[in-house]
Amino acid sequence: MKNSDYYAQRNLKNIEVINRLLDEDLPPFCADYFMAIDSQTSTLTRLNYAHDLKIFFDFLCRKRLGGKKNPKELTLLDLEGVTNNDIEYFLVYLSHYEFCGSYHSCNERAKARKLSSVRALFKYFFNKGQISVDNSAKVATPKLHEKPIIRLDGDEVYGILDTAESGDGLTAHQRAYHEKSKIRDSAILTLFLGTGIRISELVGLNNSDINFKDNSFIVTRKGGSKSILYFDNDVAEALRRYLDYKEESELDNSGDGALFLSSQKKRITVRAVENLVHKYAKIVSPLKKISPHKLRSTYGTQLYKATGDIYIVADVLGHKDVNTTRKHYAAISEDTRKAVVGKVKLHRDDE
Repeated sequence: MKNSDYYAQRNLKNIEVINRLLDEDLPPFCADYFMAIDSQTSTLTRLNYAHDLKIFFDFLCRKRLGGKKNPKELTLLDLEGVTNNDIEYFLVYLSHYEFCGSYHSCNERAKARKLSSVRALFKYFFNKGQISVDNSAKVATPKLHEKPIIRLDGDEVYGILDTAESGDGLTAHQRAYHEKSKIRDSAILTLFLGTGIRISELVGLNNSDINFKDNSFIVTRKGGSKSILYFDNDVAEALRRYLDYKEESELDNSGDGALFLSSQKKRITVRAVENLVHKYAKIVSPLKKISPHKLRSTYGTQLYKATGDIYIVADVLGHKDVNTTRKHYAAISEDTRKAVVGKVKLHRDDE
């Protein structure tokens, strides 16, 4: 399966889940809404909307309507009758709620995302003139507190790569698999730390995407656009070593063409990559909750410190809005501002 086929298959799976949610769990009027936003959003965005709305309509039926209706019986008249107090109650409810037989809780960011999903639905039907009032617009977004940016420092970067290579600190069970996976794991960690690639981009890579002539590779960004990224000799060495290992071990006989493979010789999954990063990171930095995204932040931090150019960092990381990049690396800018204090002299040294 070629790279483009991988993303096509992923989109098809998302569409299948969306259609199932529309058929089984969401009110009939939602079909019009999802058809309208189809060309403006990615399948993943629509899938997240569908999941959020499923929770909202479940809340509406059980808490506001007292179980007198189920979500499939709701009409636009019911939607029009939702007050801003109902939606505010929904946000409180999300702090601790039961859904599909288990308990869940949302932090402020998860609440804000669900509110955004609800608002988008109300706005659509209000603008179409199918409901006379949009009470969701009256509800304030939960206050979002700035999260500390967690990243690896220089020694921790060296440490996680050394740990992936040596296996030091792994449990006996983990060490049993380490010999077969260490070259792959080292290549994955090196690629994260050396390019700032997203986990979805890494999982989607194929052998044919790598070009050692100019140390570059093609990634499929969010939204489906493609970009060429470049890597240094350390990344090139790790990738060459892994490709040689795959060839020697005859791992590439599945016909998939995927760069990174699981022990079952299939394209590695996002969950598997998350698990392997966590496995090595907790040995090197047990107090930090390191994920693939934190490795991306580590690269972005180092790149910004090296270049001082927020636009270069935004371009390499694939941020569409430079303000996103600036927000993530504002702390580094503050360090820079502090560092220049005293550099401008107001008096001669001999005074």
